[in-house]
Amino acid sequence: MDQIAGIVVPVFGIIGIGYGVAWSGILRPGTGEALSDFVFTIAIPVLIFRVVATADFSGGSPWLLWLAYYIGYALAWIAGTFLVRRLFGRDARAGLVAGVSASYGNALLIGLPLIITAYGSEGAAAITLLVAVHLPVMMTVSAVLIERALVADGHSPDADSATIARSLVRNLVKNPIVIGLVAGILWRLTGLPVSGPAGAVVVSIGDIAATLALIAVGMSLSNYGVSGNVMPAFVVGFVKLIAMPAIVLALVAWVIPLPPVWAKAIVIAAACPTGVNAWLVASRFGTGQALASNAITLTTGLSVVTVAAWLTIVEWL
Repeated sequence: MDQIAGIVVPVFGIIGIGYGVAWSGILRPGTGEALSDFVFTIAIPVLIFRVVATADFSGGSPWLLWLAYYIGYALAWIAGTFLVRRLFGRDARAGLVAGVSASYGNALLIGLPLIITAYGSEGAAAITLLVAVHLPVMMTVSAVLIERALVADGHSPDADSATIARSLVRNLVKNPIVIGLVAGILWRLTGLPVSGPAGAVVVSIGDIAATLALIAVGMSLSNYGVSGNVMPAFVVGFVKLIAMPAIVLALVAWVIPLPPVWAKAIVIAAACPTGVNAWLVASRFGTGQALASNAITLTTGLSVVTVAAWLTIVEWL
């Protein structure tokens, strides 16, 4: 228990500090957004570059890792959409927001620091493999389903399929996380070490990335909050924090063989609270913002307990 507390308390304590700083108004307005931009554009891509360039990925099959995680991801998405539409009578657009909220976790800004703290470089290798396809998969699936939901609700799509595809590719190519991944792969292919003065800079930025990411998450929470009907968010939160990691755990424990640390890492990644992409999808639709905001805030708060529970449970692996 002390070991679990030593992982969870520092991680969520830093998130709490970030929230307290933003809530108190100690820093100037816009500081949180600037920090988030730095984390997403510079710090996390540099950390991912370092992990990809130097980590040992020989311990297991990335295909099996992706299979285990994305089965749970797909089932959670379907469950979130189905439950919110059937139980609360919401339209297709709100159903999509619910699906994203129930499946897309904050694996980058919360999961990465948690897993590095808990499982070190081997865990970092597993979560980096996950991130390598997580963003492209999420963007592609969301782009397709957004257009389908607009049609289902009687709204005309803004663009044809070719335009959507071009926009998707353009956004992926310019995304800092993708750039960090590709740069790490290319550096790895050279066989050169990450060393010297440039390597020291990479290591230094990578070392602060996790802490800054957690502070940025805490500061960003002050932009959300809980409002309106919270029951859909609790339903979505149950799927995200309980059902999805349970599915992934069952798969890696009995169906899909993975190295123990990789298995533990992707269960914790699945247990991460709802990410900000749920809000971005809701904003794109102009509906479901309260659902997304509630889901982000509630799951982040509740994950202090649920993540600690899953860290304990995965030790049975």
